[in-house]
Amino acid sequence: MHDVLEILAVLVLAIGAVLSVAAITTGWIMPGPGQAKVLRPRVWGYGTLVAMAGIGTFLFVGPLQGPDGNFPVAMSGMAVFAAGLYIQRQATKPARKTSS
Repeated sequence: MHDVLEILAVLVLAIGAVLSVAAITTGWIMPGPGQAKVLRPRVWGYGTLVAMAGIGTFLFVGPLQGPDGNFPVAMSGMAVFAAGLYIQRQATKPARKTSS
């Protein structure tokens, strides 16, 4: 069962990384109910990439590592995941106008 969980985690992380790179490079976001809320797709892509790095660190250093996991590193991965979610939230707000 552990192997199945690892394969699923890698699959979800890979899909998230591909979708975030697509959003960063082309501005494309997968269609769905949340697509209309995202005003800045490139920022959303960066947020997703950061979140995938954080949750990947959490999973593979913490729970999927077993009892030998490194708790402080796993929790820092969770903090990075939260930062990625914050960046994604910023993508739903209009960009600031700069005065020049």
